[in-house]
Amino acid sequence: MKDRSRTQGFWEDRLRDDWTVSGVGYKTLGRAFNLWMYRVRSEVFNREAATLALDPATARVLDVGSGTGFYVRHWQLRGINSVVGCDLTQAAVDRLRERFPSVTFHRLDIAEPGEVLEPESFEAVSAMDMLFHITDDTRYKAALRSIQQALKPGGYFVLSENFLHRPEQRGDHQANHTLPWIAAALEEAGFEVMRRVPMLVLMNAQVDANPVWRKLWGGLLRAVTLTEQTGGVAGALLFPLERRLVRWLRESPTTEMMICRRR
Repeated sequence: MKDRSRTQGFWEDRLRDDWTVSGVGYKTLGRAFNLWMYRVRSEVFNREAATLALDPATARVLDVGSGTGFYVRHWQLRGINSVVGCDLTQAAVDRLRERFPSVTFHRLDIAEPGEVLEPESFEAVSAMDMLFHITDDTRYKAALRSIQQALKPGGYFVLSENFLHRPEQRGDHQANHTLPWIAAALEEAGFEVMRRVPMLVLMNAQVDANPVWRKLWGGLLRAVTLTEQTGGVAGALLFPLERRLVRWLRESPTTEMMICRRR
């Protein structure tokens, strides 16, 4: 409960102050750079979501940790008529309801959703860049079980995580788990992994790189994004390379996207 209260307070404050891509993204790098970063995320998400066998007219999709509604909008752009969103914070839910009046949004903790989510009622669930903010391992696994229970058998679970090959890293508001640990947690929750692809390569913290490169590249990114103007230029210059790297590479030193199915 202490972990939940601390996390909720952190995100309530952050999203109340900055309900933009920088508020939900890599805040240190500024809004202009994040806008370019999210263009890459958008391309990867759309490419992979297009492969899912979903009937837009009948499929129900749940987006967990909706934030600003970035992926809610992308599900809608894919033609999905029935999208439900949820977020831990009231700050996000209030604004999401204004931005998407036709979408139902719930304020809930996915590790303890209660009876809000009807069992086996969704064909797909997305949880993008939010699971690594659950720093308590027991609650992380509880979140996976809740998602599995909300999905119909054979339904898709789309997530983004950092899937480390290096030892896990923990902070006050983020825990980067290893790929084997996440794979085991998914297996335990009743999921089968279908594939994993890079979502970003250079436009994010190099959490799975060697310490020297991680420090050098992180310092360079922070230096070139000291102002919104320079951040916008840096994002524009990196964007063409980044969108190719996420297609060419099989793995990345930062955020990756995974698609699973409920067994």
